[in-house]
Amino acid sequence: MLTKDHYIEHVIPYRMRSVAVLNVATKYVMTWDKPRALQIYFDEKLAIRGLSTAFTNPAIEAGIIHCRALLEFLGLRVSPKDPSKLVERSGKRDDDYVIEDFSGPHGSLPKITVAEAISPYDGPRDEAETALAAVIHCANKGLAHMTTGHVVNLKDVRLYEIASRGVPTLVANYFYVPQGIKPPDWQLTSSQRNVV
Repeated sequence: MLTKDHYIEHVIPYRMRSVAVLNVATKYVMTWDKPRALQIYFDEKLAIRGLSTAFTNPAIEAGIIHCRALLEFLGLRVSPKDPSKLVERSGKRDDDYVIEDFSGPHGSLPKITVAEAISPYDGPRDEAETALAAVIHCANKGLAHMTTGHVVNLKDVRLYEIASRGVPTLVANYFYVPQGIKPPDWQLTSSQRNVV
């Protein structure tokens, strides 16, 4: 099993940055009316040509999986009775690290509540909860398992974008800050061009 320090310094930051890529991909998808031409260069040589979906689809799917992992780490899961609602996680697997396994100056870190998870969102609280639940539900039912088919639905891209803004902030505020650790820089530092 990996050490707690490795989780703090590598695993969680990696997942947070993957969620940042999800955010970029969703912004492109929401802006475009159809996929765009894509060219990928390695060492300044054209290596791959295709459509933008070669980037956006796997970026969205990977980001959704990382959102689910981070939300479950923090203590949340989707309600088994209503996939648009969150509930607190009731335990963990023996080989998983969860937030309660870490401590700050005031003792063991607690799981976050649904109210804490949706409180930072500037929009309607039910929209925040639906967005966070959507990434968990999609990861569970459309990506990790094929129970309902592939449910990465373009009508939900806006919800994925909302979740991709919130999840890293929740990790920073409820995991790193309570430990007295500066949160990692999860934002993309590459070209922040306008999405067109």
